[in-house]
Amino acid sequence: MFSVISSAATVIAISYLVLYAAWMIIGNLPRRDRATSHALADHTGVVLYWRPGCKYCMRLRTRLRFTRLWHAEVNIWQDPEAAAFVRSVANGNETVPTVTVAGKTMVNPSKDQLLEAVKMEAPHLLPDAK
Repeated sequence: MFSVISSAATVIAISYLVLYAAWMIIGNLPRRDRATSHALADHTGVVLYWRPGCKYCMRLRTRLRFTRLWHAEVNIWQDPEAAAFVRSVANGNETVPTVTVAGKTMVNPSKDQLLEAVKMEAPHLLPDAK
């Protein structure tokens, strides 16, 4: 009996690790159509500053994939200017995700907070507005 429980627990643990590894890989991939630099980003729209390995960034980026809100993504580890910008709005820390909506900065917002800011600051960016 103990070996059956042990085997089931092993299968569950391995399945969890495989799914977690897949999520880490997929969540950290840059999006080709959205990846940009701080200098090239459209600062009148939505810009998401992130870094690889940040679970909060992966969560927000994954949740935004299920909306039709177009946004630019800037990896602060590949863009020193973006890292400096994030530090300037996050009390000297590289706290990510940091998001700007039409110039208004938000540090570590939820998807709902971000969408609410878009409704208030830039409603023309919402998919339903077109």
